[in-house]
Amino acid sequence: MPSAGVTLAPTDSVVVLTGAGVSAESGLRTFRDGGGLWHDHRVEAVASPEGFAADPALVWRFYGERRAEAAAARPNPGHHALAALAVDLGPARFLLATQNVDGLHEAAGSREVAHLHGELFVTRCSDPDCPAAPFRDERSDFPSPLPRCPCGALLRPHVVWFGEAPLGFQPVKRRVQSCDVLVVVGSSGTVFPAAGLVREITLRRQWGERARSLYVGLEAPANAADFDALCLGPSGETLPGLFEVRR
Repeated sequence: MPSAGVTLAPTDSVVVLTGAGVSAESGLRTFRDGGGLWHDHRVEAVASPEGFAADPALVWRFYGERRAEAAAARPNPGHHALAALAVDLGPARFLLATQNVDGLHEAAGSREVAHLHGELFVTRCSDPDCPAAPFRDERSDFPSPLPRCPCGALLRPHVVWFGEAPLGFQPVKRRVQSCDVLVVVGSSGTVFPAAGLVREITLRRQWGERARSLYVGLEAPANAADFDALCLGPSGETLPGLFEVRR
């Protein structure tokens, strides 16, 4: 797979997985910026079920701040390039999965995004047995007392916290197991199970299947050895023009 571009045959299908590096190019801080601290609180204290149980107001203040930052951010050329590729290939041949929660892919025009780590501007009931559906919620300031679900439980951000399983992972994994090209963009390669998806491509090639993998980002990820090729540089500069779609 040449570093200058990726040529797609008329029937090739693509899965793209994006991570925090894509959002960082739009000015959003990554989860570990500040040495894993937020206002002198460890990130785990504001992004875990245990942290929410101990101090839900603190957790909501953290996510309110993140919502305000995300609302002010704008998609970069990398976001727009992926939205354009989705239109070019169509939903049967293209899947965009993201570990980001900020909604910048949708702001760039992407549709049918698989949000493995949830969505920042969505709220749900904290009771896992409650049948109430998650709902769109753009508030960044929360009153005291904190809002509750009609069932009586506290509401919580619809995001995946430390210790929780990603959302909708198996359908994404199945698409990787059948796609022709997997492209991972701006991911550290340390968060599993998403970081293990590239190994599905390696296994398929060992079985004689035709499949390729490419990493795009500023720095090589922790799992760089699992990729067929690395394209190092800002994704906002690399993704536009990266793909040549043959007709």
